[in-house]
Amino acid sequence: MKISFVIPCYRSEKTIEVVVAEIEERMKERPELEYEVILVNDCSPDGVWGVIKKLANDKLFVTGINLAKNFGQHSALMAGYAYCTGDYVVSLDDDGQIPLESLFSLYDKLEEGYDVVCASYLEKKKTVFRKFGTWMADKMGEIMLGQPKGLTGSSFFIARRFVINEMLRYDKSYPYIWGLVFRVTRNVTCVHTIHRKRI
Repeated sequence: MKISFVIPCYRSEKTIEVVVAEIEERMKERPELEYEVILVNDCSPDGVWGVIKKLANDKLFVTGINLAKNFGQHSALMAGYAYCTGDYVVSLDDDGQIPLESLFSLYDKLEEGYDVVCASYLEKKKTVFRKFGTWMADKMGEIMLGQPKGLTGSSFFIARRFVINEMLRYDKSYPYIWGLVFRVTRNVTCVHTIHRKRI
């Protein structure tokens, strides 16, 4: 069994090494699992591409992708999905707020038979404006996509390979990741966890 971690990188020159190091540490808990980390530079204006190149040079499990322009988080994820080779795919952010201590809670829930498992944050470290945006996105998801009521999608989730493969068949501009998930499956659940402060 192999896990692919896909991380869009933007203005994370000072955080992405910490995130990769934590993934490496967490994966030691399950030595039977193979893994890879796909880092996608979304044309970040800082020096994150230099950090990614160094990580890819130093660590065999890291692959770097450098986008020619800024396409946005969801398109960067799709670019990473196209390169990953894992049986399960984990999507997460580059800022260190993702609680990776919950990784195997999501993994074990997927093993129960779900197609996608996401982290549901008990208290999310967001501004009021961003919280409102998330609430609106969830309501629109319920109305337009059939998103289960009360299920809040997050940027930290794990999916089976067939879900990712089906998502990659979408060839239009401006993909919406959770919209694509719910086009493929409704067999989705959440695991409650915390949301850290940004590094």
